Amino acid sequence: MHIQASEIADAVGGQLIGTDVTVDGATIDSRAVTAGQLFVPIVAARNGHDFIPAAVTEGATAYLTSEEPRPAVAATAITCDDTAAALADVGRLVRRRLPERVVGVTGSVGKTSTKDLLAGVLATTFVTTASQKSFNNELGLPLTLADASDDTEAVVLEMGARGIGHIAHLCSIAHPTVGIITRVEGVHLEMFGDIEAVGRAKGELVESLPADGIAVLNADHKHVIAMADRTSAQVLSFGLTPSADVSATDIRVDAALRASFRLHTPWGSTDITLGARGEHQVSNALAAAAAAGGLGVPVEAMAEGFLGAALSGLRMELITTDSGVTILNDAYNANPTSMSAALRSLVALDARRRVAVLGTMAELGDQSAAAHQAIALEAQALGVEVIAVDEPDYGSTARHVVGIEGAADALADIGERDVVLVKGSRVAALERVADALR
Repeated sequence: MHIQASEIADAVGGQLIGTDVTVDGATIDSRAVTAGQLFVPIVAARNGHDFIPAAVTEGATAYLTSEEPRPAVAATAITCDDTAAALADVGRLVRRRLPERVVGVTGSVGKTSTKDLLAGVLATTFVTTASQKSFNNELGLPLTLADASDDTEAVVLEMGARGIGHIAHLCSIAHPTVGIITRVEGVHLEMFGDIEAVGRAKGELVESLPADGIAVLNADHKHVIAMADRTSAQVLSFGLTPSADVSATDIRVDAALRASFRLHTPWGSTDITLGARGEHQVSNALAAAAAAGGLGVPVEAMAEGFLGAALSGLRMELITTDSGVTILNDAYNANPTSMSAALRSLVALDARRRVAVLGTMAELGDQSAAAHQAIALEAQALGVEVIAVDEPDYGSTARHVVGIEGAADALADIGERDVVLVKGSRVAALERVADALR
């Protein structure tokens, strides 16, 4: 969004040094600057201030700084006490200019896919801005707001949390009018401790909603639907239970893992085919349909939006190699719920042999060993071979290898009509296995 540097200085409580230029959007990455952006140097493992000259060379017209402005840099400086906090204030500044169609999406599982599906549906009716990839923290969320176009009519913001209060902080920036809670599961337990704490953290989203807002809650999950008592907003429920406000019947999955179903909503019913793969995407689509319908998208437009919606990368990508091997690349992240869903998708594919190359499921705390063993046993029951990469907790039913090369060696004998699932937490970066197979 186009903003005057002087407005930013006022918003962050800083001083404008230089020309009062117009900036268009913001970035924290000096390598990704586009002309006219505001550069925000973040102080972390490296001091982002060291990259101000490079950012200006790439086209940044102004930069925030908590250090002395750099006289040799030919761009406008905006001083502040803390650049990360100032970025949040820039997000708040932009939010005040946006219409009251701002959707926050959170949950233990499915928030990125739900965000992508909802963005595709809203775009049939409104000019829509949505979080890129998984830009869901205190840096990514205000960057998404800052990059909204001047004519934006709806915004979809993914919200992640690693502790109590994180989502409340994001809501203080975004002021969502619609909040979606996908699921509450036992993930990130190293930070939260137990599933009840996960629920408390995720519920901060519905607590932030205005009385004329909409809380979109999963009727299939007790920890989520119970959040209806934590908000004064209108509640729209979604799920496979027939009593949900938005539900699905006649679910079918084709040979390419694309689900079709009959969508039932308070605004009418229609047939839906998802462009996204996996039967587990039906629940995410129902969440998106509830939010979109609440914001005025006709059900007929939803059908078009769901078919064309594209998921962020490394999520249920289906690739066939020249040798006839099929790769199901779901390597972006993993937890017990998403891992189980990916295994079920794997066995739904026609195949001679099914292999799952699995990395660690991180941040599960005391439940880690049991969770990994349970996934290995589920795979065995489904007739899936498991190749465990650098994760001993998958146990004796898995074949254990070290590193990407070890995984590639273990797959040396795969051939035509074999299917390989690749999945693990982000730290495992198992997309490298998919790249090697290609």
